[in-house]
Amino acid sequence: MTILDVPGAHLYYETHGQGPLLIMVPGASGVADSFRPVATHLAAHYTVVLYDRRGFSRSQLDGPQDYTRRLATDADDVRRLVEHLGTAPATVFGASSGGIVVLEVITRYPEVVDTVVPFEPPAVLQLPDGQKWVDFFHEVYDLYKQAGIGPAMQKFRAHAFPDIDRQVMAQAPKNEANAIYWFEHELRQYPPVELDIEALTTHVDRILLAVGRDARGYPAHEVNVVLGRKLGRDIVELPGGHVGCMAHPAEFAQELVQALAQMRTNRH
Repeated sequence: MTILDVPGAHLYYETHGQGPLLIMVPGASGVADSFRPVATHLAAHYTVVLYDRRGFSRSQLDGPQDYTRRLATDADDVRRLVEHLGTAPATVFGASSGGIVVLEVITRYPEVVDTVVPFEPPAVLQLPDGQKWVDFFHEVYDLYKQAGIGPAMQKFRAHAFPDIDRQVMAQAPKNEANAIYWFEHELRQYPPVELDIEALTTHVDRILLAVGRDARGYPAHEVNVVLGRKLGRDIVELPGGHVGCMAHPAEFAQELVQALAQMRTNRH
């Protein structure tokens, strides 16, 4: 196992392929495994780095954690990974709450980033009905405390994602410890994040807003629609829904590579 020691944790990571550095930041599962199918295809174009976020699976915590700064810590972990691998600036892709992390990375550490791809970040306060979704996530947490992981996850998925995603999610491996960590430290904490729109505007030419084309109308998809309007950026639709990279890895990788190449062409 390849481990990077960081303050308060030991980060598990793995690399695939050759080329410019592409770090992939997982969402609710917290683990590298969800990206492995798409990484196989991306590795023809990039040195793809997959890792477990701290507190999930192989990225063990080491000592007390400041959970009031967890998002900032997640972003700092990405910075440390980039600097450790010695190939800054990097392209950083984040799915779901990982998308919130990569927006934090470019806000705090723009020097280590070439391009960030926040894929359907559930920063729901960007939405006109955002507080309704924040309240909903608290209801899901309360159900988790009362009835357990299963019923809470079912309620969460039934309201927040299209059927095409729910089918893929239902087949994904279950990890009770990871689910508990997510319920306790992420479900209620990450969606209400106040994004620094002014800072993001400063770096807007390096932000690729991506969504799943089959997830239109659902909250995480619509967040990027709103962000696109605020930042003056078109959004890029990729195959599938919120977990399109798991359902359609080859097509997802192909269209992501094309979108990144087009963005760099437009920038230069």
